[in-house]
Amino acid sequence: MTILGRTSLEVPPVMFGTSALGNLYGDPGAATKLGIVRAIRATLGSHMVLDSAGKYGAGLSLEWIGRALRELAIPPEEVVISNKLGWYRVPLTGPEPTFERGVWHGLEHDAVQRISGEGILACYEQGNQLLGAPYRPALVSVHDPDEYLAGATSSADRERRWAEVLDAYRALLDLRQRGLVKGVGVGSKDWKVIRDLAAVVDLDWVMLACSLTVFTHPPELLAFIADLHRRGVGIINSAVFNGGFLTGQSEYFDYRQVDPSQENDRALIAWRTRFLARCQEFAVSPTVACVAFGLSAPGTASIAMNSSKPSRVAENLALATTPVPAPFWAALKQDRLIDPAYPHLAP
Repeated sequence: MTILGRTSLEVPPVMFGTSALGNLYGDPGAATKLGIVRAIRATLGSHMVLDSAGKYGAGLSLEWIGRALRELAIPPEEVVISNKLGWYRVPLTGPEPTFERGVWHGLEHDAVQRISGEGILACYEQGNQLLGAPYRPALVSVHDPDEYLAGATSSADRERRWAEVLDAYRALLDLRQRGLVKGVGVGSKDWKVIRDLAAVVDLDWVMLACSLTVFTHPPELLAFIADLHRRGVGIINSAVFNGGFLTGQSEYFDYRQVDPSQENDRALIAWRTRFLARCQEFAVSPTVACVAFGLSAPGTASIAMNSSKPSRVAENLALATTPVPAPFWAALKQDRLIDPAYPHLAP
C-alpha cells in the first residue's frame, strides 16, 4: 500500500474503474455487477478503491457502487471512492443517451456537461445522492478537462472554458478545506493540460491516461512527473495498454482503430510485433510488462484498471505484483522499444 500524494489515503497498486457498472458496451447484469464489487472486496479487503464518474452510465455506476456496498455491508471507512465530476444526470428524452452514442447500453437517463463552480458542486451533490448514505467520495476531480477545452470554437471560447475549469477547482478546493473530501485531483488524456492545471491549482494527485506507457514516455512528460514527485503530488496511471493495442488484445490504439494503410500505424504495428517477440523470448506476459512499466516512475501510487468480469479482479491485481527480469528491460532499451535513457528501469 502507498499513500496517495498529499492525501492521507493508502491505495493499493491497482484501483478499479467502474465503467462496467454503468453498462459500458453492454449490460452485464445485476449478478455480475455485484460479483465485481464482491471480488474487489475479497481481493483488496479494507483497502478497496473504486473510481467512478457521473458520466459512467449517466450516474448508473455510482448507483451500483452504493447498492453493492450496502448489500455487502462494507463499512464506508473501508472503501475509497473517487468521483470524476462534470456530468449531471438528466431525463432521457430519446432512444439513447446523447453524451456518447453507441457506447452505453440500457440506460434510463441522459447526462449533460456542467463545468463551472456552481455546476461542479451540483454534480458533487447529485453523485452523493446516487451513491446513497453512508457512502461519499474521498477523491474528487474534474472529468476530462482536456476534452472540454478542446471543444472550444475560438480562442475566446477556450479562455472562457479555462476560467470555468478554474472556477470548478476553486469549488473542489473549498470542499477539501471544509473536510468534505480528502483529495482533489485531475485526470486527462492530454498530460499537458494536467501540467497547466498543476501550475495554478493546489492538486493532491493526478491521473494520467494514455500518456505514460511502455510505448510512449517522452522526456518532457518524465520531467513533469519528476516535478510532481518532488512536490508530493501523487500519480495514478491509467490506460497503460494504449487501448489494449500494445498487448495484442485490440486493434484500437487510444480509442481509434489502427489502419495498416497509414504509415504511422504501420510503425505502431511494427513496434508491437517486436515488443511481443521480446516478451515471448523472456517469457514475460505483455500485460505484466505494460503494468510494471506503468508503475515504474517514482511517485506512481497505483494503476487504474477496469474489470467487467469478477474473475478478472484478482488477476488484475496480480499483474502489478509479478516481477519482471532486469534483462528484459535491457533488451527493450537495446532495441529502442523503450527510450534507452529511461531512468527508472534496468540500464
